[in-house]
Amino acid sequence: MEEDYTRPATKTKERVSLYKNEPVLLKDVEIEEEGRLKTDISELDRVLGGGIVPGSVVLIGGDPGIGKSTLSLQVCNQLTKQGVTVLYVSGEESVAQTKLRAKRLADTKKEGNLYIVNQTDLSLIMEYIKKINPQVVIIDSIQVIFEPSISSSPGSVSQVRECAGILTQIAKSTGTSIFIIGHVTKEGTIAGPRVLEHIVDTVLYFEGDRFSIYRILRAVKNRFGSTNEIGVFEMSSIGLCEVKNPSEIFLSERPKDVSGSTVASIMEGTRPLLVEVQSLVTKSSFGYALRRAQGFDYNRLALLIAVLEKRIGLALEAEDIFINVAGGIKIEDPAADLAVAVAIASAFREQIAMPATVVIGEVGLAGEIRSISQAILRINEAERLGFEHCVLPRNNYKNLEHKKGTIELIPVSQLREALDIILSPPPLSI
Repeated sequence: MEEDYTRPATKTKERVSLYKNEPVLLKDVEIEEEGRLKTDISELDRVLGGGIVPGSVVLIGGDPGIGKSTLSLQVCNQLTKQGVTVLYVSGEESVAQTKLRAKRLADTKKEGNLYIVNQTDLSLIMEYIKKINPQVVIIDSIQVIFEPSISSSPGSVSQVRECAGILTQIAKSTGTSIFIIGHVTKEGTIAGPRVLEHIVDTVLYFEGDRFSIYRILRAVKNRFGSTNEIGVFEMSSIGLCEVKNPSEIFLSERPKDVSGSTVASIMEGTRPLLVEVQSLVTKSSFGYALRRAQGFDYNRLALLIAVLEKRIGLALEAEDIFINVAGGIKIEDPAADLAVAVAIASAFREQIAMPATVVIGEVGLAGEIRSISQAILRINEAERLGFEHCVLPRNNYKNLEHKKGTIELIPVSQLREALDIILSPPPLSI
C-alpha cells in the first residue's frame, strides 16, 4: 500500500503506516554518514555547508528578478552533468519559455536527466515525483502551487504552508532533495517565504539591488551547516557567475585622495572580506539633521555618532551624515565600528585617511577600542591585497603570535588615539 503524502493521516491505521518509527534510546541510534551532493558551484556549496544533503528542503527567497530562477537552472545544469536526475517544476513559465531561458544559460543538449513540467497542481506534481523518482526537485515558485483539497486561492498563507508541509514530507520519506523558490514581498510576511522558515531545513536569501550586477546569497537558517557563510555572484548575460575574490571586486572602484573613505575587514563565516566604507557629512539645511545608512545598521550608526560627539568633541548635531558600504553588502560585524567612525571624522574634518590602511575594531560607549574575533585572518587578507598598514585593537595585538610580515600593525586602545594616527595628514584646501 502506497503511503499518502497529501496530508497528515486522521485514521489510526493510516497513522500507523505513516509513522512507523518507535521511540528508541539515543545511545542506540546508529548514524550513517550520507555524502553531500556537490553542485560544482563553489559559492552555493559554501553557503549550503558543503553541498546538498539528501532529503533536505531548501528555501531560496528574494525579490522578484534578483536571480532565484537563474541560479536554480544553473544548479540543474551542473547536477545533470554528473548524471543526477532532476525535476524542474515551473509554475510561472511554460516549458518552451523555460527551455529558452535554459538555452541562454547552458547547452541544453547535454542535460539528459533534466525533466521540466509546467504544473501548479500539487497532487499531479507528487505523481510526477513518484513516477520519475528524481534525486532533486525544483519548485518554482511556491506562490503558484496549490493543493486541490484546500479552498483558498494559490499564494494564500494556508496554501503555502500546506504545500510546503507536504513537500517536506515527501523529501523526508523518499530522500529527495527539494528546492523551493519563494518571492519576498515588501512586507515579507504575507504568503512569503517567512511563513515557511520553520518548516524547511535551510533558508537562503538573495541580497542586493536587482539593478546592480552583484548578488549576495546568505544562509539565515541551516540545519546542516553554518549560517554565517555568504556566496557572492555577478549577474551577467550567461547567468550568475561566481566571484572568487570578493574583496578585490568591492575595492576595485575605490577613489583615492578623497576624505570620508576607509577600508574595513569584516568576517562572513570563515571568509574575511575587505569592504569600503564611505561617509558624507554636510551642513543640515532644515534644522533637523539627517542620518542615513546603506549597508550598515542605523542604530549602530547613531551610537557611533554619539560617541564622536561626546568623547571626541565633534560638533555633529547640525550635520547631515550619510554612510554607504560600497558593493551592496550589508555589514553586521561589530569590527567595522572603527572604520565607520573614522570615515565620519574624515568627512567632517575634510582630512584624508592614511593611505593603504585597513581599520578593524569595535567601539565602546566610552570611546575604547574593543578586541574582535579572528584578527589574524583579517590581517592576512589585507596583507594579501597589498595593504601596508592595519589599525587594530591593542588587546588583539598583544595576543597575536606572528607579528612579522609586510604589513605594519598599529595597535590602538582609544578612538581618539586611532583618529590622531589615521587622520594625521593636514586638512584639504577648500
